[in-house]
Amino acid sequence: MMYFSRLKTAVILGACLLGLLLCIPNLFASPAAWLPWRTVHLGLDLRGGSYLLMEVDMKAVVRERLDSLMDGVRQALRPGSIFYQALEAQPDQNRVLLRLRDPAQADAAMAALRPLVTADGPTGARDLDLASTPDGTITLTLSQVALTARANGAVQQSIEIVRRRIDETGVVDPQIAQQGSTRLVVQLPGIEDPNRIKELLGKTAHMTFRLVDEAANPASGGPPPPGDDYLVMQDNPTQKIAVRKRVDVDGADLTDARAGSNPTTGEWVVNFTFNTVGGRRFSDITRANVNHRFAIVLDDKVISAPVIREPITGGRGQISGSFTAASANDLAVLLRAGALPAPLTVIEERSIGPELGADSIRAGAISLVFGFGLVIVFMAIFYGLFGWFANICVLVNLMLMLAVMSLLQATLTLPGMAGILLTLGMAVDANILINERIREEQKNGRPPLAALEHGFTRAYSTIFDSNATAFLAHVMLFVFGSGPVRGFAVTITVGIATSLFTAWMLTRLLVSRWYTANRPKLLPV
Repeated sequence: MMYFSRLKTAVILGACLLGLLLCIPNLFASPAAWLPWRTVHLGLDLRGGSYLLMEVDMKAVVRERLDSLMDGVRQALRPGSIFYQALEAQPDQNRVLLRLRDPAQADAAMAALRPLVTADGPTGARDLDLASTPDGTITLTLSQVALTARANGAVQQSIEIVRRRIDETGVVDPQIAQQGSTRLVVQLPGIEDPNRIKELLGKTAHMTFRLVDEAANPASGGPPPPGDDYLVMQDNPTQKIAVRKRVDVDGADLTDARAGSNPTTGEWVVNFTFNTVGGRRFSDITRANVNHRFAIVLDDKVISAPVIREPITGGRGQISGSFTAASANDLAVLLRAGALPAPLTVIEERSIGPELGADSIRAGAISLVFGFGLVIVFMAIFYGLFGWFANICVLVNLMLMLAVMSLLQATLTLPGMAGILLTLGMAVDANILINERIREEQKNGRPPLAALEHGFTRAYSTIFDSNATAFLAHVMLFVFGSGPVRGFAVTITVGIATSLFTAWMLTRLLVSRWYTANRPKLLPV
């Protein structure tokens, strides 16, 4: 038990040396971009940054569902030649209202619409309620179960897309979580001016490709022809263009988008790539509409409407417009991340200055220094030389914790600093158990070597059991917690692993080498 081969000694010392090397990036800036310079990231409470509380526009979610339901009603009534005099969405009442020309066709209309009602929603329950009146009025109302499920799905999808968009901007370790039924919290460490992030998150970024109705004249001032929309140009809000309501190719079929420059004109463009389905559809549309204009629409604004000169095959295309390098890159980020299911509105914004973070770091550092100092004094007074061995191991334990957290690129928060201090106490506990057991064995009359052997062996089971239960508890805290709570859990779990290594391996190695060199008659513990 107290014998260490050269290989085992080299492994233990090598692990400590590796830990020291992994700590170095936290002290210096990276000398070269190609070096794997991994560091511990500071959280919002230590580094400062921005806090955004955003809300999903559920009216837009309901409006989109009702629009799609209206299309379903039209398609369901067309085969039976069932005519209507009015079909309108009523978002305030969460329903679609249908008035038939001939009330006698009400039964036929109800039969045609029933497949829309019986379609199961996300929860397995019916998501529509169908009702009719004797005058030929039929209503299709969204159920509360369907609205709740759609709200939850919209928030979850928004969280994922927001995370992708922020990751593309290079913000390190953003914290994104749901709050309530329709809100999400976004914390951005190190971002003091979040305006660009807000612009990226505020755009729905739903891109579609639609044919232009070249016969319509938006300048006439009248309403658009049936099946058309009058949309403004993005770079010239005073100019409108008539585009078909029908979406020929959806931006959801995009697989990649990158900012680039046109080699001929030198202007900034966005190059995009479709998946197989989108590429085939894009090819068919452009082949059938050569010499006609094809509008690229983003959030109900036309980015550009070029004339199709030849069929565009291969699933690749290019968006041109009045782009700068920043705007082209932002559009590419939005298209890569995907479209939000509904617009997001910032309802609360807070900025935490770096001064507050510096105060938190200073307070945390002072508590760590005082805590570590008290531990050193306590161990030196109560256990003498063996207490100093424990102090060395606690110091190495701190170094290894920082090394592992750097390797994981973990985020250190103020609760995490409290976790480091708590880990110091846990590391000392292990050494106290070992020293007390050795002292007890020596009092029972065992010779020094036997006292060391029995002390380490019998203390090990207690140390392992206590640390294993603490490890499992903090793993659950990480799984079910969020934000600073997870940072605290990460710190503690890493500290438990390093404490077991230093208490069981490094302390034994130091004691073994000391005993081999001195062969004492009595242990100074």
